[in-house]
Amino acid sequence: MQQTEIPCHEAAILTRLVGPDEPVLSSATAKGFLALEYGPADKDRMHALAAKARAGTLTSDEHAQVEAYSRISSLLGILKSKARRALKRRTTNGKAKTH
Repeated sequence: MQQTEIPCHEAAILTRLVGPDEPVLSSATAKGFLALEYGPADKDRMHALAAKARAGTLTSDEHAQVEAYSRISSLLGILKSKARRALKRRTTNGKAKTH
């Protein structure tokens, strides 16, 4: 399955929204982002779509679904990366480190 990149304007918006210069996420929010996962039905659907993509038999609707999963996966990856950075910056007393 070919990976779809986020268009420049969407990437710029996401960077501003969750970029490294933004305030650090709370521990609870960061842990919540890290807990986000696709459920079994979505995983099964992605596997089925990937198989159809490899076979070259995707319909236009299925291709749109692949792109939607790709965009959501990219966003999820960005959120999880920000969450990991936020948790790493925390000290043992739960407050954000200052540099």
